[in-house]
Parts: sequence; C-alpha cells; structure tokens
Amino acid sequence: MEKRLLKVLKALAEYKDLTLGDLLEGIVLHAFEGKCPFERGTLARIGQLRKFYGLKLTAAESHKFPEPAQPRTRRKRERS
Repeated sequence: MEKRLLKVLKALAEYKDLTLGDLLEGIVLHAFEGKCPFERGTLARIGQLRKFYGLKLTAAESHKFPEPAQPRTRRKRERS
C-alpha cells in the first residue's frame, strides 16, 4: 500500500476514533454494497488529510497498477 495513502487512513481512523482495521472493514463492506462509506463532513476531512500528506493518487490511477502474477497451481503427480 502506498505510504501516503496509509498515513491518510491512519489519520482518518484516529479522527473517527476507530482502529485502522475497523475503518478498512467499514470501507470494504460499503464498497461491496456500492455505497459511499463517508458523509460530506468526513469527505472534507479526507480532502484536508490528502493535502496534508501529499496524497495525489486517485481511483483512476488504481487501474494502472500492475496485476500480480497468478500463482502456479501444483499438478498432481501420476503414480505408475
């Protein structure tokens, strides 16, 4: 995970008085349902934190990251 993104997430978790794990869980569960996890005020705070930590990455850039190679599957050895 990009270090500035992690800093923003940690600061947001602190701001919301949550653990980082709880914050991420909430974000993911909302995303799975196609919902925004944040209210307008929180989004404004995220904007401030992004500026403070110099985070310029956007969702559009996430599609440019290389996909990790698929792990090899083991073949079962045939016994004679």
